[in-house]
Amino acid sequence: MSETTQTVPQWHVSGEWFDTCRCDIPCPCSFAQPPTDGHCEGVLAWHIREGHYGDVAVDGLNVLMLGSFVGNVWAEHSDAYAAVFLDARADAAQREALQMIFSGEAGSWPAEMISMFGAEMRGMDFAPIEFEVDDDLGKWRAAVPGRVEASAVALTGPTTPEGARVQTTNLPGSETGPGQVATWGRSVADRADAFDFRWSREGRSSKHITFDWTGPG
Repeated sequence: MSETTQTVPQWHVSGEWFDTCRCDIPCPCSFAQPPTDGHCEGVLAWHIREGHYGDVAVDGLNVLMLGSFVGNVWAEHSDAYAAVFLDARADAAQREALQMIFSGEAGSWPAEMISMFGAEMRGMDFAPIEFEVDDDLGKWRAAVPGRVEASAVALTGPTTPEGARVQTTNLPGSETGPGQVATWGRSVADRADAFDFRWSREGRSSKHITFDWTGPG
């Protein structure tokens, strides 16, 4: 049985998130604008570097979501759909913790984002989730083998100093909440074949953003 808001323990998770989507670089959604073609779909992946839900440690666990919508996700939009994969390595207590946090039932930023997005859920599964991010943010990757593959390399250009990253602060539409730093990239793989989400492309927008959430407030 799910916990009520009144019985949610104190919790905190911090780590890193990234997406790959169908928008041109940079994705307008992160600037609270309509997507490039008026609709967007993509992969969203979270890695918890440190975290706990009450006395349940969730360090090192991953979550991956497939999502799509029409219109401006931060304003008027429709046809929002989502499906979620939770880390198969999680034990029963960790699974409950992940479900509570990432469903929004435990409050904090996920509750705000889910309420705003208003997606119809197509499904949820526990699955192996691979997640890799270079220490220097040169590239990032996540996968559910055989079902989802998302990877990107850091964005560079003729005037980008070697080893420097193209970053944005105070994004108007930061998917992980206010106060985080976004690092821009270009996808080299963006594939999905799960829960009626099917696409395959590359060369479109990707960004890596840190997250730091505390609940239940």
